[in-house]
Amino acid sequence: MPLPAPSLLLPLAVPPQPPYCHAGGHAAPPSCWHPGVWCLVLLALAGDAAWQPCRIDADNRTGLCKGQDLVQVPHGLPSGLHSLDLSYNKLQEITAGDFASMTQLRHLDLGYNNISRISPNAFLSNRLLEHLRLFNNSLKRIPALALQPLVNLRWLDMSNNLYRSVALDGIFGRLQQLQELSLGGPLLQDILRGDFAILKDRALQKFAIKSASSLRRYEAGAFSWLNTTELWCDMALDESAEVLPLMLRDLRGKPLNYLRFRNLFEFTYYTGDADPFDGLAELQITKLVFYRGKFNENLLRLALLNVQRSHVRDLALVAIDFARSPWQNSSSMEAPAPRLDRLLLQDISNPDVLRFDWTFTWFSGVAALSIINVNFNYVPCDAWGEMRNVEALDISGNRLEDSYIYNQHCHYEGVMPKLESFVLATNQLLSLAVVAALTWTWPRLTRLDASHNGLGSLQETCQWSPTLRWLALHHNRVTAGTFGCLPTTLEYLDLSYSQLDRLDMDYFTRSPWLQELRLSGNKIKFIPSEWRCPRLEVLAIDGNSFGVINHGSFINMPRLISLAAGNNPYHCTCDLYLFLEETWRRGRPTLTDWPHNWTCYHPEPLLDTAVAAYAPRPLECNVPALVAVAVASTAVAVVVCAVLCWKLDAGWYLRATYQLVRAKYGRQRTGATRRCSYHAFISYSCADAGWVRQELLHRLESTTPPYRLCIHERDFTPGRWIIDNIVENIERSAKVIFVLSRSFVDSEWCNYELYFAHQRAVGLGSEDVILVVKEPIDAQGLPRRFSRLRKMLGTKTYLEWPQEPGRRPFFWLQLRSLLGSAGGLGPAASEEETAVDATT
Repeated sequence: MPLPAPSLLLPLAVPPQPPYCHAGGHAAPPSCWHPGVWCLVLLALAGDAAWQPCRIDADNRTGLCKGQDLVQVPHGLPSGLHSLDLSYNKLQEITAGDFASMTQLRHLDLGYNNISRISPNAFLSNRLLEHLRLFNNSLKRIPALALQPLVNLRWLDMSNNLYRSVALDGIFGRLQQLQELSLGGPLLQDILRGDFAILKDRALQKFAIKSASSLRRYEAGAFSWLNTTELWCDMALDESAEVLPLMLRDLRGKPLNYLRFRNLFEFTYYTGDADPFDGLAELQITKLVFYRGKFNENLLRLALLNVQRSHVRDLALVAIDFARSPWQNSSSMEAPAPRLDRLLLQDISNPDVLRFDWTFTWFSGVAALSIINVNFNYVPCDAWGEMRNVEALDISGNRLEDSYIYNQHCHYEGVMPKLESFVLATNQLLSLAVVAALTWTWPRLTRLDASHNGLGSLQETCQWSPTLRWLALHHNRVTAGTFGCLPTTLEYLDLSYSQLDRLDMDYFTRSPWLQELRLSGNKIKFIPSEWRCPRLEVLAIDGNSFGVINHGSFINMPRLISLAAGNNPYHCTCDLYLFLEETWRRGRPTLTDWPHNWTCYHPEPLLDTAVAAYAPRPLECNVPALVAVAVASTAVAVVVCAVLCWKLDAGWYLRATYQLVRAKYGRQRTGATRRCSYHAFISYSCADAGWVRQELLHRLESTTPPYRLCIHERDFTPGRWIIDNIVENIERSAKVIFVLSRSFVDSEWCNYELYFAHQRAVGLGSEDVILVVKEPIDAQGLPRRFSRLRKMLGTKTYLEWPQEPGRRPFFWLQLRSLLGSAGGLGPAASEEETAVDATT
């Protein structure tokens, strides 16, 4: 760890040193060190104590010290560890005390270090150890004594070390539980007959041996002691190919089931005349693997001919370096056609391996053929016919294009009579119609994997095999139009990660057998409510762009039992909440990715909140409770309104409004229009009639020109309804003058006139109303039904009748100013009636 900042050390004062601390030429003892040095030492020690090179799990059972550049086993590790990984460090020695406290240790990985010595007592306390890895170290001899206490050891890998002999000590005979053993290294050149004799009674599951780049000597009988079901041979026989038949003969009669060769010919192609695989037919092995190494056409033919005569049913050629043998005349040689359950050709750069004998005959007896990453881009017409027995074909990871895999001049009908599974993944295909045309005549095809291509972007019409039930098109370029080219006989469909943004509901209506649908990682923006898929049981729509799902989203999928819908920008609303509540209540569908990646995106206050933590208010999403509360609230509101109406004389206002509407409606029916016949309508009580006639009428009607005023006792039309007279004359008057007094407040008709005038003022402007206070009144003491008058007195300027005669001329001047100039009126109501009578 880094030291603290230098500024922490600056304040330390360095006192003068005593004379005896300077012993000429000799290092001063620690007691003579000044405080600054002591501070640095303590900081360094503290840093060492704080640095923890290993990660220990919460139960103190697993320790990970991988890749920490350790030069020794760390001290202070928990004694209860069951597993410890010390690989990829710089350990050079394992001492007796390194693991002494770890009595519960089961797994120990010391691979990829530089260990050259292991103490004989290194594992004395680790009797429970089952798995020990010493791969890729610098051991110069097999540490037999150190392994002696490990009576429970099951798995031991000591390969890729620097010892020159693999002769096993008698101690290995005591490892009764040993099941897998790996030996050898780059310096092993000789395998002697008695090297593995101690294993003659040990039934192993796996034995692996690694030799130098060119094995120098193999003594016959060396492998005869082995009783293993798997044998891995990492040995190059470039200069000693003749020992391979010896090895194979030593394995006769053994329970060997799996045989793997790595770098069988590492540097040169085999050009000998002898058959290096002689004796393979006598073994019991069923799986043979060639990993890496050089293979020419001749060597591959020899291998296939021996496989054809053997019990091998599973053959794999992985990462081999294949080359043709131009000097070999294959026309006179037997064409190998082994009967295999499975043939794997993988990671081979030269595609000529597919047609190494200029035919595809060797495919004719294969049931499951895998040609993966072999770099081929063309399938000749005759290749399909040779694959007549293939039931599963995998040609993924190649460079196939539409025109290279499907040739219109080829005859495809009936060429693959047994094929049930076809994998075309990770090629360069663009047309679904091409894939359909290639396969639609294959009578048993049920599974098709065309993922990781560029399919779906073309608008096409396709004809598919009626037997197809399983289709994988994930990681393509699917659009809504692609659904028109998909088969409708499917039970399984995968369109994940294909840039799909919209669904075609008509396809699901036409696909009655669909049971599993995967649409993960697309751009689907909404889930249609009319989505019908009656047999669908599994649906994956996680990682899309929709934010709303509700109970109705999947109501037309009655068999849905599994749903993955996380990692979407959810709107955390009642729809989502009620959907989840209903899902938990019914117990289906099972949300397979809940609660991980279920996150709120909207509304903003809930952004990045886990959907599982979304809890709306009690009444927010409870519809029955919300209805009950609404009904109760409405009832309370009705009661409150009724009380308020009673308190505020609402009945009176309703009656007045009714009268106003009735009067106006009646005038509209007769076609009357508003024409101003009077300068002002005067509203007053009977108690103020004398003042109105003697003062108000006298002053205003005697001017030149005179004002025309309307008063009820003179200008109302006899025989008409009073309300009609009031409403009509107020409408015919340019202004309305209210003579306010205590008697006015007590008059019911004055209140009506005030109400009607106020209603007119709402439409025509409140400046039409003139308030004349004849005698003082208390605005706050007015009855409730005079709330409008109270408001007017509080907000509108009014004229007050002066009691002093000297101030009255100014009053009349103000009133005439509010009324405006006299004249410019139409005929009065009585004049209109007279004119009408004269006309009739």
